[in-house]
Amino acid sequence: MSAETNTLIKNGLWTNNPALVQLLGLCPLLAVTSTVINGLGLGIATLLVLTGSNVIVSMIRNFVSSEIRIPVFVMIIAALVTTVELVLSAYFHPLYKTLGIFIPLIVTNCAIIGRAESYASKHSVQDSFVDGLMMGLGFTAVLVLLGGIRELLGQGTLLANADLMFGQAARDLTITFSDDYPGFLLAILPPGAFIGLGLIIALKNIIDRRMAARTEPLIIPQTETARS
Repeated sequence: MSAETNTLIKNGLWTNNPALVQLLGLCPLLAVTSTVINGLGLGIATLLVLTGSNVIVSMIRNFVSSEIRIPVFVMIIAALVTTVELVLSAYFHPLYKTLGIFIPLIVTNCAIIGRAESYASKHSVQDSFVDGLMMGLGFTAVLVLLGGIRELLGQGTLLANADLMFGQAARDLTITFSDDYPGFLLAILPPGAFIGLGLIIALKNIIDRRMAARTEPLIIPQTETARS
C-alpha cells in the first residue's frame, strides 16, 4: 500500500473527516440520524455518490475546461443521486420513504462537490476512488455513531426498524435495553443532534491532543555548567 493511499485512508476516516473536521453535510447529518438504520442508509447512499463522482470527475478531468467544470461536476453528481434514488425507491422503498427529501438533497452536499473540485479533478482515478471511498466511510461512520447515540438515549433501542434495509428477516436484530424505558425526548429532537455531534467532535479533539502529546519528542533541559 502506497504512502498516498495510507494518507487518503487516514484523512477520510479521521484526520480530515468531512463531518467532524470539515463540518460538511451537516443538514442531513443532523436531520436523519434519529436511528442507526436511518444514518446507515443515508451514509451508504452518500458514499456511493461520493465515490462514483470522484471516479467520473477524475476520468474526464483532462477533457473539461476550467470555465465549465463546476456545472459539469454538478450534473454528474445529480445523475448519480438520481440513480441511487431510483434504486432505493425500487428495492428499499420503506427506507426511501423514511429518508424522504434528504436523498435528493445529496446533490447539494458540500462534501461531494468539494472533493470533486479539490481532489478528483487533480488526481488519478485510483487515488480519487480511494479518496471518495474513505471520505464516504468517514461520513457514514459519524452518521451511524450519532444515530446510535440518539436512538439509545431517545428510545432505549439499537437497530430499530432494521427491516427497512435488510428485509423482514432483520426484525429480530432490534436490541431493546428496557421495556419500560420512558425515552429521552431531547435526544431525538434537533437540539439533541447538535449536542451529540458536539460531544463527538470534543471527544475526537481530546484523542487528537493526547496522541499529539505522546508523539512529541521529549525535551531534556540542559543543566547549567558549573562556574569555574
